[in-house]
Amino acid sequence: MTDRQALVFLPGLLCDARLWRDQADDLADIADPTIADLTLDDSVAAMAARVLEAAPERFALAGLSMGGYVAFEILHQAPHRVERLALLATSAAPDTPARAENRRRAMAAVQVGRFLGVTQRMLPQLLHASRLDEPLGAEVKAMAARVGGPAFLRQQSAILGRPDSRPLLASITVPTLVAVGDSDQLTPPAESQAIHAAIAGSRLHVFEACGHLPAMERPDETTALLRAWLTET
Repeated sequence: MTDRQALVFLPGLLCDARLWRDQADDLADIADPTIADLTLDDSVAAMAARVLEAAPERFALAGLSMGGYVAFEILHQAPHRVERLALLATSAAPDTPARAENRRRAMAAVQVGRFLGVTQRMLPQLLHASRLDEPLGAEVKAMAARVGGPAFLRQQSAILGRPDSRPLLASITVPTLVAVGDSDQLTPPAESQAIHAAIAGSRLHVFEACGHLPAMERPDETTALLRAWLTET
């Protein structure tokens, strides 16, 4: 690449800049990375608008989980500004009724003062079983604690109110990477496979022995994937 690529990272629910820290650091030789703050708004439309206001005119976009929902909304609001797209551990479909009800219960608990962040019981939903006793688990818990209860409520409201992005997929023509952990319980591989099938020319990658947070669980592999995505012609 002759010109450095502007690169915007979008974190997931209860995630901050730590989620994408390693990739932002390791790709700084070829890109100008920024990590968006998705803790301030209670709709994906507002999140997307805030990202677009701060972003360069043209940029590559990488989102994980909730960050993927915001990426779809950015493509809805300003498709001409996105040059490349990476979608990790996300879904284009809305929540099932059961999943939506789980979110509402979690929100109700926070509203009566019981924000627990990411507990030890929740970690198996986020990390592969082989990583549960590693320091990474403590990092995930600390990250959620930094985001906090009020932002959690805003983010869950945004997720619950997000549109169905499946009709958008066929219109995506930029180089697109779709990736997911083989053991992701929150957005199982079938969700990424459906996105890949609907975006012509997209590339699908499955991380082995990986849960919902490949950017933290498999940082070197994630960086290598994104490097190839950023430099392909």
